[in-house]
Amino acid sequence: MNSVSPSAAQYVGGVMQDELVESRRQQPPERQNSFGLRLPQTPDTSREATREPDEMDRLKAKMMSAWNNVKYGWTVKSKTSFNKISPVTILGHSYLLNSEDEVERFRLAFVSRIWLTYRRDFPQLEGSTWTTDCGWGCMLRSGQMLLAQGLLVHLMPRDWAWPDAQQLTDVDFEVFRPRSPARAGGVPIPSFGSPRGSNTPEKSLSSSQASRCGQKKWPESVKDRQAEPIHHKLVTWFGDQPLAPFGVHQLVEIGKGSGKKAGDWYGPCIVAHILRKAVAKTSVVQNLAVYVAQDCTVYREDVVRLCDLSLSQTVPDPSSQAWKSVIILVPVRLGGEALNPSYIECVKNILKLDCCIGIIGGKPKHSLYFIGFQDEQLLYLDPHYCQPMIDVTQVNFSLESFHCSSPKKMPFNRMDPSCTIGFYAKNKKDFESLCSAVSMALSSSKEKYPVFTFVEGQSQDYGLEGHSSNHSGPAAHILPPGKLGRSNNRSNSDEFVFL
Repeated sequence: MNSVSPSAAQYVGGVMQDELVESRRQQPPERQNSFGLRLPQTPDTSREATREPDEMDRLKAKMMSAWNNVKYGWTVKSKTSFNKISPVTILGHSYLLNSEDEVERFRLAFVSRIWLTYRRDFPQLEGSTWTTDCGWGCMLRSGQMLLAQGLLVHLMPRDWAWPDAQQLTDVDFEVFRPRSPARAGGVPIPSFGSPRGSNTPEKSLSSSQASRCGQKKWPESVKDRQAEPIHHKLVTWFGDQPLAPFGVHQLVEIGKGSGKKAGDWYGPCIVAHILRKAVAKTSVVQNLAVYVAQDCTVYREDVVRLCDLSLSQTVPDPSSQAWKSVIILVPVRLGGEALNPSYIECVKNILKLDCCIGIIGGKPKHSLYFIGFQDEQLLYLDPHYCQPMIDVTQVNFSLESFHCSSPKKMPFNRMDPSCTIGFYAKNKKDFESLCSAVSMALSSSKEKYPVFTFVEGQSQDYGLEGHSSNHSGPAAHILPPGKLGRSNNRSNSDEFVFL
């Protein structure tokens, strides 16, 4: 198959060209420049852009919302099967499901991830008729989950688990003892379950057994319980209200700068930049920055300049921390039309790292948030479930709909090659460790070209104008390695370089 070097995929102003091409198709040519921003408009065009939605727009939006609410508002319960002889990896932690205690540890780790899905009946998005993101906002939701995981490791105790996860007893997965290592089928190991969890009596526990198993209490950590107010506050930041700093309303508003609007489909690269801007815009999160890699390259000095507060202070404040924590987002493309199998081992090794906070991608126009794997299947959280809006301004609102009890798996070969990988480093030492550990994971790829690279220096040292964390200059066409500094007069239709 044809392969695509991730570092050869061209970016324009920090946004992948394939996403910009799609954006340009959706907008009149006269309203675009090469950076994807709107050019000054004539009075007539400006009035057209700012007009209120007419009755036809409202009717169309209502019909689409109604259809999507039906389509995504219900789900068929099905159990996902895990085998007991292969470890399951979730964001740097492995679980061998050969005992009830290990199964419970895995369950707590999965349920504790923050799950953000489609919502309906929230306040109308400004400049549109949309009161739901159902049917179009899955990549925004996946991006929210990626950011939420970064905030969890930033704010919560290490290895935090949601103490109230015990209340979600209807957990839809089974653990199997495979008949052979090559086939993950066979006899189920009923470590726990629920009365509604299985369709076949011979493969399930009785109701009384399931109830006893579901009621098993894992020892509760005092630190986990004390951290619950922070957990609650963190979820409010993703609420579906205009003032929530990481809610859909704010993300859509920020996305307008990239030519996107409510109802459009968002790609993983554009969402990475939206998340960066959202964190930079708010004051609710202290001592945290987001860096988005350019041309599949993390420029180490750019990260240092973003995080080292002593470089930006004329007189260093002794009371302030010298280094900001950082979330590093790396948009990549792992193949041409389909995932290049040579990168699968590399993706596995990345998900094994403590510093990894997940991957947003999925299938074409069907975004998912990947958090782990078992054997040749990815483990993910799915935003494609439409739930009623939760008013997070209410005291003690329920957190249950923000946590998922149904692990789902998908074969690696169905993964879309376009994705964004996330990492987190708490301090400078962690950043150095991250660079070393991730570089080692990247070297495991069988492909000649790495998924992405770390280099010394700043982006402008390589002929780029500004780095991705504060880029505001004209677009830079990033060429394949070895061609930096040469003429960049390339056709905009060259979305990728096939090798």
